[in-house]
Amino acid sequence: MTGFASQARDLGRLTLNLELRSVNSRYLDVAFRIADDLRLAEPQLREAIGGRIARGKVECRLSFARNDSVARELALNPELLAQLQSLQGAVHRRFPDAAPLSVAELLRWPGILADDTLTFEQLQPEIAALVVGALDELVATRRREGEKLASMIMERITRMRELVAQAQPKLPQIVADYQEKIASRLREAAATLDEERIRQEIAVFSARIDVAEELSRLTAHIDEVARVLKQGGAVGKRLDFLMQELNREANTLASKSVSTDLTGIAVELKILIEQMREQVQNIE
Repeated sequence: MTGFASQARDLGRLTLNLELRSVNSRYLDVAFRIADDLRLAEPQLREAIGGRIARGKVECRLSFARNDSVARELALNPELLAQLQSLQGAVHRRFPDAAPLSVAELLRWPGILADDTLTFEQLQPEIAALVVGALDELVATRRREGEKLASMIMERITRMRELVAQAQPKLPQIVADYQEKIASRLREAAATLDEERIRQEIAVFSARIDVAEELSRLTAHIDEVARVLKQGGAVGKRLDFLMQELNREANTLASKSVSTDLTGIAVELKILIEQMREQVQNIE
């Protein structure tokens, strides 16, 4: 199933952005494009996506943008400042003439200034809320597409029912016409054959061209496709199998056909099956 979802979360100093894109795939395949500072979120995101999506190739993009319009709030690191003060006192006791640290030197000391930048631990709950919203949106998008695909398949199924219904009443006359045609040819080619032998040969051949069983199986498979669609859920693989079975019966119907009408029906059935086959794997 294809789908797209995008969510953003304004956290003041920065804005988190999450995008989810999905295309059809037989299995779940998740790829990540995550900013380096947020790379630790990948297991969290993978678990959340796997809990909601069963199939599809999903691309997850997580990034952030700094909001430079918001003034940074700086503060001294009191613990580090106390450590520097203690160390400076110890140095002066050993070296009384040593110059004390200047304010500029203190402010340049690594870690002495703390700002309001959020840590990854602080971002984790925000990322969790972000992915929940994005997954809700993605699942809804995929569901809407699935409903459209199901509607399209049901239209094809309805047309296939009509074609099978058209074929069934034609069978007795098709067989009778073909029997008479074969009988005439046999009489011309083998004048010495008796009528009983001719009837036996015709009966054997008529059985071989009888497609009633194929039409019956087509009906059964069509009913099963409709049932599976109404059932919902992860039905793509089941529908794909049914498309193979429908195609098998349509091919047999075409190969056995001795009537242009029946051949036309078989060809249209195969076209409808192919149209459905292209889409059923997209249905989760």
